[in-house]
Amino acid sequence: MKRILQLTILLLPFFFSAQNSEEIQSIDNFYITVYKDFLAQQSIVDKDYASSVDFKWLQTQIKSTEEDSKNTHNKYSDFDTFLLIGQLKDLNDKTPFQIEHNPTLERYIRVFLRSRKETLANLMERSRYYFPLFEKYLDKYDLPLEIKYLAVIESALKPQSRSKTGARGLWQFTYATGKQFGLEINSMVDERYDPVKSTEAACKFLTNLYKMFGNWDLALAAYNSGPGNVTKAIRRAGGNKNYWEIRKYLPLETRGYLPAFYATFYLFEYNDFHHIKPKKTGLSYFETDTVKIRKQVSINKIASVLGLNNEFLKLLNPQYKTGIIPLNSNDPYIFVLPKNKISDFIRSEEKIYSNKPSRQISKVIKVNPYNSYRVKKGDNLGKIASKFNIRLDQLKIWNGLETNYLIEGQHLVVSDKENIHKLELNIDNKSISKTYIVQKGDSLLIISGKFPDVTVNQLKEWNNIHSENYLKPGTKLIIKKS
Repeated sequence: MKRILQLTILLLPFFFSAQNSEEIQSIDNFYITVYKDFLAQQSIVDKDYASSVDFKWLQTQIKSTEEDSKNTHNKYSDFDTFLLIGQLKDLNDKTPFQIEHNPTLERYIRVFLRSRKETLANLMERSRYYFPLFEKYLDKYDLPLEIKYLAVIESALKPQSRSKTGARGLWQFTYATGKQFGLEINSMVDERYDPVKSTEAACKFLTNLYKMFGNWDLALAAYNSGPGNVTKAIRRAGGNKNYWEIRKYLPLETRGYLPAFYATFYLFEYNDFHHIKPKKTGLSYFETDTVKIRKQVSINKIASVLGLNNEFLKLLNPQYKTGIIPLNSNDPYIFVLPKNKISDFIRSEEKIYSNKPSRQISKVIKVNPYNSYRVKKGDNLGKIASKFNIRLDQLKIWNGLETNYLIEGQHLVVSDKENIHKLELNIDNKSISKTYIVQKGDSLLIISGKFPDVTVNQLKEWNNIHSENYLKPGTKLIIKKS
């Protein structure tokens, strides 16, 4: 019991982990996986302590934020249980979900408010891109639009999320379930990461689960733990199909799944009331469009020709595992770009699909300590090329590579210059560029005025800023020399 309580205390801090937008690889969905790993090693026989565990866990979280609570006491003093009951009733009146006040749900809401407001603001910012996409397909399958909040619980809206149990993407499909619902999974393409394809697969899966249980609470529980576990819980509860009544018979991680879903639903809908404001600095879904890829090409090549950040394009197109978009003559693969780059892509297709490098590369370059990089565990050619802002074909030619196979510890030439000592990634070096740390109150206009001959448009281009001029204090901006 003590081990269970200790593990349960870990859940909430990890529920909205990986807030940094730069952490786009190997993101574990701890909210789901910590319990699954635990369950694989434990035999749980006591089914009656779910409520007490909730209480002790949430009580611990509240104690850990006592100082914050003192500082914000006045802010929340008017937010009492009766007001929450009324707000939940208003939500319940306009949704097919059964949203009713209970102590467990209220505790989840209050803990999220006390300790996770900044994380919620970040999630709301990401939702500007993903929610319109989700709603489009939920509407197509005639499903409640509120299901979009499920992806917040599953992946924190991180398209490259990976769990320790093998689930992938925004909707956390396992290999078997992904294949069952028609997702392509091979060495180069994994559609579990594809925001569009995985969303459509999730809609099909949820449609099947609702037909099976006729109840959205149970359908969501089954999405998390599998229909078999929900069926067993119903049987143990004597045929009762009320989630809150059968909750104690469900696997541990599923007992917190629906309360977290409803708490997230509530806080997104009442974000203005609770002063949770997204920053609105990223790209919105409506600022993107797609093109069809008609020849095999690397994301690096597209980024180089269009003058875009390589990692930014990979984030928009996370399904291409190796950074290569393969040829599919019968049904060409889709590639997402900012709308303002679509016409550039069409005009530059010949150059993009050309195998010729943009500048002449003569031959294999002799490796030396000043033009090379030592391969580390987990590296691949695409990652190294991106790191040094060079093309994949350049990296292979300079090093005489005929395959993508790498050995940890080997040195690869990463520049055609004789000496790049200390310049590999040093954007502070004056011979390449320098950085500016954004201060409170700064805007692109203000910053551009601090540097002669630097314009707002240049700042946007150098830093891949595609939207509003709001800048988060502490952000590093590249200031290139003219």
